Amino acid sequence: MKKRLALFPISTKIIEGKLSIADCDVTGLADRHGTPLYLYDLADLDSAAQEYRHLLIALWPGKWSVTYAGKAFLCQAIAQWAQAQGFLVDCTGAGEIGIAVRAGLSNEQIIVHGVNKNIEDLQAAIKYTGTIVVDNQSELGRLVGLGKTNTLPKLWLRFQPGSSVDTHAFTQTGHSDSKFGMSREQILEAVKTCRDNKLPLVGLHFHQGSQFRDPEPIGDGIDRALDLAKEIGFEDDWHLSPGGGWGIAYHEDDLPQPPVEQYVRFITANIQAGCAKRGLKLPYLHLEPGRSLVAKAGVAVYRVGTVKHAGAKTWLLIDGGMADNPRHALYGARYSCLTIDRATEAPSGMVSIAGPYCESGDVLIEEIPLRNVEENELIAIPASGAYHLSMASNYNGARRPAVLLVSNGKARVIQNRENVADLSQRDRSPGE
Repeated sequence: MKKRLALFPISTKIIEGKLSIADCDVTGLADRHGTPLYLYDLADLDSAAQEYRHLLIALWPGKWSVTYAGKAFLCQAIAQWAQAQGFLVDCTGAGEIGIAVRAGLSNEQIIVHGVNKNIEDLQAAIKYTGTIVVDNQSELGRLVGLGKTNTLPKLWLRFQPGSSVDTHAFTQTGHSDSKFGMSREQILEAVKTCRDNKLPLVGLHFHQGSQFRDPEPIGDGIDRALDLAKEIGFEDDWHLSPGGGWGIAYHEDDLPQPPVEQYVRFITANIQAGCAKRGLKLPYLHLEPGRSLVAKAGVAVYRVGTVKHAGAKTWLLIDGGMADNPRHALYGARYSCLTIDRATEAPSGMVSIAGPYCESGDVLIEEIPLRNVEENELIAIPASGAYHLSMASNYNGARRPAVLLVSNGKARVIQNRENVADLSQRDRSPGE
């Protein structure tokens, strides 16, 4: 139980056997706001942000930024939190750009990604953002056309280094047959297009995968990107982003938590050495963490509706699942959990935890030792802050959960719970 508790946000405590987060009574929050319910611990968010800042100040002698990867989880409150930290926000397409703009971010605080940006995406990026990361030559052609009547923001080219980090195949992004980015030859063609059309090309971006724990494979990507930067001829004030993707612990078997310092130290040391070797000036360095900033801060709270015994298995059937967290269904992500009450009580047997949806894959946890749990009890799944709500759906008419930001005994709603009426807002009546 002690190891499981280490997966939860830093403000988590066990008080008289009950789980407390940010000095908030989790049971009271669940009763008031319903379940499924997502809690984000502000203290954990701030601590993770501070660690990145302190490391970059200590280890990088040039200009730098942390760019929060909005795809991990983006709403107006999280965008404002990133802004308050002095971070930029990485958005994919017009939808995420719109959230960041409504949150009050300036153009220079928004960077735009995406592998197939359409005209609407590009028009929003030109109007509201400071940097566009160009993924392919078709997109660049569209920007050439738009640049005839618009002032374009700064452009980076997304490089496909031809190698990936050690992670699940579904979250690898840098290999040579990936859908992301351009090869060296394609990048050089894109550079010529930019220069022929006087486009504001200032940097390179690459990304090799997500949820990795060993930074060594990034060394290959850094070397190839710096070789390319030398070939392009970048001089003063050029930008380089080696992406993000540093992993976190989701299960007690993943502990200890992989230290962020290992990741930042590797990147900064290798880029400094690589630039010195090639006679390149240090770039403006951009790191793009999402998961390692917000995943541990988030906790998902569910209510057990049914305890079912089926053959040799005991199922806890809860009121959420793949509609708010598809990660286990997509790539077998492994989670842990604690009960809200009697949280430190010794396990009495193995249970599996599944949701209410009409899919056999609607499972959150396979075979975890837990105490005897009764119907109507609450359970909490840690490390739920990234890639749950951003990939949530309305499958089977599921209503997406409320989200609370918790701090110092207070809870603020940052996303409302959807209701049944919300599901019909896009519908048209017959004959309309």
